[in-house]
Amino acid sequence: MRGLLWLLGLFALAAGLAVAGHYNEGYALLVWPPYRVQISLNLLILLLLGGFGMLYGASRLVSRTMALPGAVQRFRARKSKERASQALYDATRLRIEGRFGQSLKQATAAYEANESPGLAALMAARAAHSMRDDERYRHWLAKAAEHDGEVRVARLMTEAELAVEGRRFDEAAERIADLQAGGQRHIAALRLALRTAQAEGNWVEAVRLVRQLVKVKALRPDQAEPVKRRAHQEGLRQRVGDAQALLAYWQGVPRDEQRDAAVVTELARALIAAGDSDSAQKVIETSLAGEWDSTLAGVYGRCSDGDIRGRLIKAEEWLRQHPRDPQLLLTLGRLCVQSQLWGKAESYLEAALAIAPGWEAHVELAHLAERIERTEDANRHYRAAAELSRR
Repeated sequence: MRGLLWLLGLFALAAGLAVAGHYNEGYALLVWPPYRVQISLNLLILLLLGGFGMLYGASRLVSRTMALPGAVQRFRARKSKERASQALYDATRLRIEGRFGQSLKQATAAYEANESPGLAALMAARAAHSMRDDERYRHWLAKAAEHDGEVRVARLMTEAELAVEGRRFDEAAERIADLQAGGQRHIAALRLALRTAQAEGNWVEAVRLVRQLVKVKALRPDQAEPVKRRAHQEGLRQRVGDAQALLAYWQGVPRDEQRDAAVVTELARALIAAGDSDSAQKVIETSLAGEWDSTLAGVYGRCSDGDIRGRLIKAEEWLRQHPRDPQLLLTLGRLCVQSQLWGKAESYLEAALAIAPGWEAHVELAHLAERIERTEDANRHYRAAAELSRR
């Protein structure tokens, strides 16, 4: 419909011009001695318009012809860039697909075509690392380093990530330090730093990183608790045998983290092993005053020397609140043995067995029977403990 309207419009214009030309009786006289040419004004106008059109068309043709080599060059450059971009895209896709050799080939092509050379070099390095080709991996990392203005952070993150993956934790720590020196503290770097600290046994740093990840909401508190617990436990194990070092470490732990019963249990056992039962007693009593934990109550009975009488009184107070806790009954039995209260010790240990049969109570009863020279009972309890320990 639009084409038909244009056609009708052109016909109307032509008709209008023809009518207007009919009333134009002017003429033009052209003199070129010895020649004289007289033409109508209408024809002159048409010739001028036609000549202008031909001249304009000729100039456009010449201009386009002269520009043709540049257009061909730009076309080829565009096609080359498209092929390079496709090569970089293919390198990424092929690496995700697990076709590392083809990915390396495409990344090399993209690099040689100067298509995001820093990124192409990193893709080639990742592909080479996945192929366990350390020589080419190092070669492409060096190429990527030449374009640090473009991909410095990406290069350092790649090196740190692949170093952790290859268990080269010293190298990973160096790259992460370079990142942090540049003010880069994003979540991925913090996670890599946490894995590195855990692998190197740097548990103080691991706890600091976990707290930072919680602060930036990269870890939920419930996700962070097991990591912090493991870090504190390992930190305490590194100081086993040195009661002062254990207590100094514990003083540096925030109050909310001191409420973790598993960590308190580790600390109490380490203090007992270091010969500081009094400190272990205080730590356990403080923790159980806040929240009851059966396992920790069981460790309480391992404390020796010091104020045994006071521990026995405290445990009997707990018994009134937790009368059917087998670990607490086991602890009371051990404390009674330390106080040489043989009858009470036997009754507590038998009560613990009645609630939850376990090899520890049988062993304690066997030791008690040996002390009071009841050999048959001791042998019976040893056999029972051996059978339970095999289950």
